[in-house]
Amino acid sequence: MNALLSPVTRQLEPILSFIGEVAILVADAFKRLFTGRIEVKETINQMAFVGVNSVPIVALTGFFSGAVFSLYLSTFLNRYGAGSFVGATVALSMIREIGPVLAGIMVAARCGSAMAAQIGTMQVTEQVDALRMLSVHPTNYLVIPRMVASIFMLPILAMICMSIGVGGGLLIAMSENIAPGTYLTSITQFVKPEDIIKGLVKAPVFGLIISIVACQQGMRTSNGAVGVGRATTNSVVISMVLVYVANFLIAQLTN
Repeated sequence: MNALLSPVTRQLEPILSFIGEVAILVADAFKRLFTGRIEVKETINQMAFVGVNSVPIVALTGFFSGAVFSLYLSTFLNRYGAGSFVGATVALSMIREIGPVLAGIMVAARCGSAMAAQIGTMQVTEQVDALRMLSVHPTNYLVIPRMVASIFMLPILAMICMSIGVGGGLLIAMSENIAPGTYLTSITQFVKPEDIIKGLVKAPVFGLIISIVACQQGMRTSNGAVGVGRATTNSVVISMVLVYVANFLIAQLTN
């Protein structure tokens, strides 16, 4: 029996360790967020990095996602005389699903990887230990600014992705002989304010996941440059998987 349990234990150990480390990090970050001193300058820098600097890539991917979705829908629905529903279908898809998820994936790839690499480099070069020697807790200086920036900036990026995607869908729909008025009227008829809320509520959760996973992977980095590369890769992969899992769970709760 022990021989059979040993491989299972070896497989479960890294998963359980990851869950435990993330839970401890989240609890410590929120406790210090409301009871300790916040690094305002670093938080603003991270907001600029996560938010402002990510706008071009999020807008670009949102535009072409909405455009290609509209292209397929326009061709298919026009064939059956239902072209008037293209606007509502594109808008609902972008607002409820594609916009928030795409923004989360782009931030995980662009910012999450950078966060893990930065903190991982600090860890292997003993800069994190130096912060402790200076009586600066790593959670206050490294984790909280990135967590706050991601939580607040993801909804803004999601809104940008939604709106640009709907605009891209409009341009393609017009090229497929669907009148702009028909496209926009369809959106106003079928898209409700609660749809926007249900889409935006996902974004802060994605921001929390991306920042905490990146910081956790960075803080546990070892073995020099090889470890930094591994932490960066793990951060992106784990964040993307958890974003999709969280998206499904939130969709189930808000549906």
